[in-house]
Amino acid sequence: MEIDRQLVADITEAIFAKLRELELIEGPGPSECFQQQFDLLREAIALGVERLGGKPEPADAARDLARYIDHTLLRPEATRQEVLRVCEEALSYGFAAVVVNPYWVRDVARRLHGSGVKPCTVVGFPLGATLTDVKVYEARRAIFDGAREIDMVINIGALKSGQDEVVERDIRAVVEACHELGALCKVILETALLTEEEKVKACVLAKRAGADFVKTSTGFSRGGATIEDVLLMRRVVGPEMGVKAAGGIRDAQTARRLLEAGATRLGASAGVKIVREAACPSPQP
Repeated sequence: MEIDRQLVADITEAIFAKLRELELIEGPGPSECFQQQFDLLREAIALGVERLGGKPEPADAARDLARYIDHTLLRPEATRQEVLRVCEEALSYGFAAVVVNPYWVRDVARRLHGSGVKPCTVVGFPLGATLTDVKVYEARRAIFDGAREIDMVINIGALKSGQDEVVERDIRAVVEACHELGALCKVILETALLTEEEKVKACVLAKRAGADFVKTSTGFSRGGATIEDVLLMRRVVGPEMGVKAAGGIRDAQTARRLLEAGATRLGASAGVKIVREAACPSPQP
């Protein structure tokens, strides 16, 4: 049966226009993407191709990428409406977690309840210079409010001062609080502020303290995730521990490269843009 592709495109565009009107999605919708894929298929068939295969369908590729992404909204001026919209996007696209500031954890946990998307928040954020007992309280309170993952910032100044025991005790205290209450703990190193030797040391201390992940960046310093840092972190912590790349991840190509380098989670505020690119890759020249 011959499909009326223009009719399909018109109906799809009408649906997405309504969703945009209700502010449930942003952007132009999928019609352009459908047209690109259809044009590519038509050209291939014209050249005599009888079967097509070898790569996942775009929708499958997008879902596969989405499950690695912590969908993040940590802007201080973010409103409740924006926070809840991020939750809806996470549910729609199947992201791993929603990361928000501690004030919003209860709202996020309620909205995500019963889904596979984890509520996540930050501790000692973004400087890491908070006292250890305060970090522990922050973590416990956030978990009480419904957080299932905690991203804590190390004491960067102590690390750079050579106070390794202080840094390890700081991490361990938060990790133990998280694990006691059934939550994961990711340790943010803020790699842009560290030398290579300090990055290695921070990874070793986090692993020794029992953390579940090491994470590159807060996204609030002068640099974000790099391929080189992810490769280094993966090499130091080994294959069993998680590595989260965060900071400056804005497109699907960068996301894939970081995963290939050894990241097992990605922190991004541009998660929707990333998965849409994965679903509708730009045609190669």
